[in-house]
Amino acid sequence: MTQPTDEVVDHRPLIITGSGIAGLSAAIYAGRSNNDPLVFEGDEPGGQLTLTTEVDNYPGFPEGISGPELIQDMKSQAERFGAEIKNGAVEDVTADDRPFTVRLNNGDVYTADAVIAASGASARTLGIPGEDDLMGYGLSTCATCDGAFFRDEKILVVGGGDAAMEEANFLTKFASTVYIAHRREEFRAEDYWIDRVMEKVDDGEIEIMRNTEVTELHGSKEDGLDHVTLVSHPEGHPTGKLDDPDTETVEFDAGAVFYAIGHTPNTEYLEGTGVDLDDAGYLHTQGGDGGGQTATDVDGIFGAGDVVDHHYQQAATAGGMGVKAALDADDYLEELERGARAEASSDVAAAESDD
Repeated sequence: MTQPTDEVVDHRPLIITGSGIAGLSAAIYAGRSNNDPLVFEGDEPGGQLTLTTEVDNYPGFPEGISGPELIQDMKSQAERFGAEIKNGAVEDVTADDRPFTVRLNNGDVYTADAVIAASGASARTLGIPGEDDLMGYGLSTCATCDGAFFRDEKILVVGGGDAAMEEANFLTKFASTVYIAHRREEFRAEDYWIDRVMEKVDDGEIEIMRNTEVTELHGSKEDGLDHVTLVSHPEGHPTGKLDDPDTETVEFDAGAVFYAIGHTPNTEYLEGTGVDLDDAGYLHTQGGDGGGQTATDVDGIFGAGDVVDHHYQQAATAGGMGVKAALDADDYLEELERGARAEASSDVAAAESDD
C-alpha cells in the first residue's frame, strides 16, 4: 500500500464517499446547491446496481433500464450540476480537527468541511467457480430487485438466516419451486420466518435442502444459468468433507440462484472518527421526522444508502436517503458559513475598536 503523504491535494466543502445510487443522488443535489461536491467512486464504482442487468422497479423507467446505464446517466447528471467524480477509495477519515482529513488508499490526501458516507454494503459471496461470470446473469443477491425476471423457473436460495427465509418466501411469487440450500441441519433464522417458510413447504412451494452447499455455477452470460453443482453430507458443512465417502455430489438444474448470506457495510474508514456503528458495522444516523435525519453523532458526517440501511436495501430508498443527506449537509455548510461570517465581522469590529 502506498504510504500517505501530508500534502493536501484539494479542499472541498463536501466529499461524498461512494458512487452508487445514494452517493450520486447526493451529488446531484449537492451540485445544485453549489457545494462543489467531490465524489470518490470507491472499490465498487457504481455500487451494487452495476451487478444488475435490468432494473424494472426504479421510478421513471416504464420499460426498465440496465443498472450500469442508470448509474452512468446519474453520473452525467451529477457532473452537469458541477459534481466531480474521481476514481479512488477512501481509506481513512480523520475528525480530530476541522476540516476533515480524507485519505485515499493511493496515499492522496484531501480535506472537506463535510462528508457524506454513501459507501454502501457489499453482498457476501461464496467465492466459487462461475460467480464472476454469472453475477447478474442468473446469479443475484437481491430477490426484490431480480426475482420477477425468473417467473416459473426453479430458483435456488443459498442461506439459512432471516434474509434467506425472507427472500425464499418472496420468491414464491414467481418461481415454479423455490429451493433453500443450507450447509447445516438447523436454520439460524428467527422462528417467525422459519414458520412462514414451513407453511410454504407444506403447500409445495418451497423445498429445503439441509446440509447442502453449492460448489460451482454453470452457464454463460449469453444463455444465463444452466445448473449448479451441489454437495451434501448428513453431518453438514459438506465442503469441508469432500473426501468423505458419505459426501454426495449432484448436478441440479435451476433457472436462478439467489445468495442470501448477508452484507458487509463498507465503514472501516470511519472507525476512527467517533461515529456510532452497530455490531455489524452499519452506520447509525439520527433518523426522526425533521431535518438532520442523516446526521451522525459527529457533526459534519452524514450517512446515506446501504451503509446505513440493512433492511430495505433498494435503489429507490437509497436515492431518497442520498437526497436527504445532501440537504442536511447543505444546512450544515450554511451554518458553518454563517458562523465564519459572524467571526470575521467580530474580528473586524475588534480591530476597529483598537484603532
